[in-house]
Amino acid sequence: MEPFQVGSFLTAGVLIVTGLWALLMMDNILKKIIGANLIGDGVNLVLITIGYRPGGFIPEVMHHFHATATPSSYSHLLEFGEFASNASYSLPFALVLTNIVIGASTLSVMLALAVVLYNKYHTLSVHKMFEGED
Repeated sequence: MEPFQVGSFLTAGVLIVTGLWALLMMDNILKKIIGANLIGDGVNLVLITIGYRPGGFIPEVMHHFHATATPSSYSHLLEFGEFASNASYSLPFALVLTNIVIGASTLSVMLALAVVLYNKYHTLSVHKMFEGED
């Protein structure tokens, strides 16, 4: 494992732990939303780090690479085999892109709910919001 990957995993761990701490321990609803966003960013960093391959190629197959071999195309098969063995993993990057879109949508809904709660209770404190519920 590369030092870059170790640093990325440690940074992701710090993001996730900080997000969990903010989500569980903070009283302000906006700080809880920021904590939830930090958890999502940490998960994205873990996925990117999993997909990283030192010296890897971008997983894009060119038109001259073919997986099927004919007697005259063994050189193309060797090129494809070399490419396939050195390509980075593409699934984690696709998952991160999907997670970014979902995270932005979720963040906007959480912020809208925070505005509605502030208008109703005139505070951002979670404890003060639940005091009058009894």
